[in-house]
Amino acid sequence: MRRVLVHEELCIGCGLCRVYCEAHHAGGDDLVKTLKKRTAPPAGGIRVEQNLDMCISVRCQHCADAPCLEACLTGALYRDEESGLVLVDQEKCIGCGTCMLVCPFGAIRKDEQTGKIVKCDGCLDRETPRCVSVCPNGALVIVEEKSTVPSTATGGRYPILV
Repeated sequence: MRRVLVHEELCIGCGLCRVYCEAHHAGGDDLVKTLKKRTAPPAGGIRVEQNLDMCISVRCQHCADAPCLEACLTGALYRDEESGLVLVDQEKCIGCGTCMLVCPFGAIRKDEQTGKIVKCDGCLDRETPRCVSVCPNGALVIVEEKSTVPSTATGGRYPILV
């Protein structure tokens, strides 16, 4: 399974990963064209947290025991068998937000324009996830894991590289 991990010491909190992720989920990679046609702020699968001099890019960890999968009322959230990632079927999503309430990472957001949830989908339509390709400091890296997906049993601690 392809995952994106964070080199915490390299993240400067610039937010490029978030902006490009939002543009990608809004329908394109051209920032100006994509963001100008929106009637509401776009939502992407990333948020950037800052605390004093520490910054971290937060996204879905596609947990092995993903509470969002159990909480989803319509079955819109599912685990993709090929990639192992937790994905959203936008046709089934009703935007109730139960998945947002149970996510231990706070990695699921609601798109104000569609009213449906948006989360990291690993950019399966791209060779390299958009956030990784635009990170100016190399703080975001791709890790290919052959083992099982991460568990929330660690109390929701966000996996980082130091």
